Amino acid sequence: MTAKMIDEELVDQPDAADALAVAALLFHGFSDPNRLAILRHLTLGEHRVVDLTAHLGLAQSTVSKHLACLRECGLVVSRPEGRASLFRLAEPEAMLEIFEAAERLLALTGDAVALCPTSGRQAS
Repeated sequence: MTAKMIDEELVDQPDAADALAVAALLFHGFSDPNRLAILRHLTLGEHRVVDLTAHLGLAQSTVSKHLACLRECGLVVSRPEGRASLFRLAEPEAMLEIFEAAERLLALTGDAVALCPTSGRQAS
C-alpha cells in the first residue's frame, strides 16, 4: 500500500481525525525517556516498583507515576503479589515490534532525529 493510497483512505474515513489523535496520544506516551526505559525493561518480564527503581536508577515516585500513566493507557498491567504489585507489558509482542520498528527507523535516519531543530536535543 502506498502513502497516496493510505492518504486517500484516511480522507474517506469520517473518524480519521479521531484515529490520528489517538495515535498521537500513543506516541506521546512513548515520548518520555523514563516511560520508555520502564517499557523496555518490562520486555524482560514482570517487575515490582522496587525492582524497577533499582534497575533503572529512578526514584520510587517517578517509577510509580509513570507506571500509573502506562497502566491507564493500557500499555502495562499489574497483579498483586503479597503487599506489592508485579507489572508487565499488556501486549509484549506488539511492544517488541514497536521497539524493533523504532530501532530500524532510527538506524535509517541516523542523527537526523537528535539534530532536529524542532524536537531534537538542541530544541528548548
